[in-house]
Amino acid sequence: MIAAGLARSQATTRRPEFARALRPPRRWQRAFKVGGDLIASLALLLLTAPLLGLAVAIVKLTSRGPAIYSQTRLGRFGRPFTIYKLRTMAHQCESLTGAQWSVPGDARVTPVGRWLRKTHLDELPQLWNVLKGDMSLVGPRPERPEFVPQLERAIPQYRQRLLVRPGVTGLAQVQLPADTDLASVRRKLAHDLHYVMGIGFWLDFRICCATALKMLGVPFRVIRAIFAFPRLERVEEEYRCRLVQA
Repeated sequence: MIAAGLARSQATTRRPEFARALRPPRRWQRAFKVGGDLIASLALLLLTAPLLGLAVAIVKLTSRGPAIYSQTRLGRFGRPFTIYKLRTMAHQCESLTGAQWSVPGDARVTPVGRWLRKTHLDELPQLWNVLKGDMSLVGPRPERPEFVPQLERAIPQYRQRLLVRPGVTGLAQVQLPADTDLASVRRKLAHDLHYVMGIGFWLDFRICCATALKMLGVPFRVIRAIFAFPRLERVEEEYRCRLVQA
């Protein structure tokens, strides 16, 4: 099991709070979070149903293929599940190239898909994943299994982010741009581990509010200041300290 294999260090550092071990949330924390996820995701799904229906129609009318597509991702403790999203790329665009990260200016993204990604409306079908229990509203971004072995070899402690269910949004998502290379994944991992260590209602609430501002185009630095999220340098230092302790 992943949880049993996580490194536990007894060493101290010049910042004692960094020495706290990562561990799965307690049972009462999980129950509280699951209950909140169910209520909030159901409410959001009902409120956004007309918008989702309109987006589905636009995608279907402007490009070939299904409007909603499914893909395998890894959930808590590495269990695979099927995620649902509005299609933003050309239909079957990976049939010849295989799994690839999206990059800025990606030619596979359709014109409508660029708008959906910019507004994050393509994420709305994931509310169904939250209702099913595959995901949480807030947590680390769910990764594709094709990429995980490479990321585990290249980035220490990568698998520790799987201690919690992946989220529709998360601390890394409201503080950093989309992944483009291993360096960007490492920065996001540092934020994911910071979230796992401090998981709780107040942090989740701030991240949800920050997500709304991000959808409106508010810059990351402004979001960080409004919600008192830790500076990027502090989060990276926390990650480096964990590597020394491991």
